[in-house]
Amino acid sequence: MDKQEGRDAGTIIRYDDPWYEALAAGWGEGEGEGGEAGPRAPGPRSATAAEDGRRGPEAADIYLEVQRSAAFQEVRGRYRGFVVPATLGFFLWYIAYIVAATAAPDLMARPVVGAVNVALLAGLGQFLSTFVLTWAYTRHARLRRDRAALDLRWTVFEQERDQERTRGAGR
Repeated sequence: MDKQEGRDAGTIIRYDDPWYEALAAGWGEGEGEGGEAGPRAPGPRSATAAEDGRRGPEAADIYLEVQRSAAFQEVRGRYRGFVVPATLGFFLWYIAYIVAATAAPDLMARPVVGAVNVALLAGLGQFLSTFVLTWAYTRHARLRRDRAALDLRWTVFEQERDQERTRGAGR
């Protein structure tokens, strides 16, 4: 990370991370007058976009190639394989709590130990299940997706670097 020196010292920071300025499919880039940010339709960019320092159509081709790769599809499949069942399970557990609280108030009011009743235990179970689900998600991501996603990220970085080298050699 480099800080700019001069009159506005410290206000402009440049990150050396190649992903800091790499926006997905043109999202967040200014369009039209005033530079308002907003989504852009993905696709090849004009020569003027390449001249302003934004990525050209070659970078888009790299991202599309990676998106079609078996490794990317495997990462997406692993993500969906965890998130969809976990979301459905948590949603059903939440709905069951709400339905039980409204449809069976006598059951929810039944004391378990002293002043602690079924409704209080189920409500605390909602909090506990949120933390357990968060832990399970991060563990799943760390063990089953992060390494493959990092490999894909470096593949894209290396391909972009090679393209920049060939463009630089061709000038």
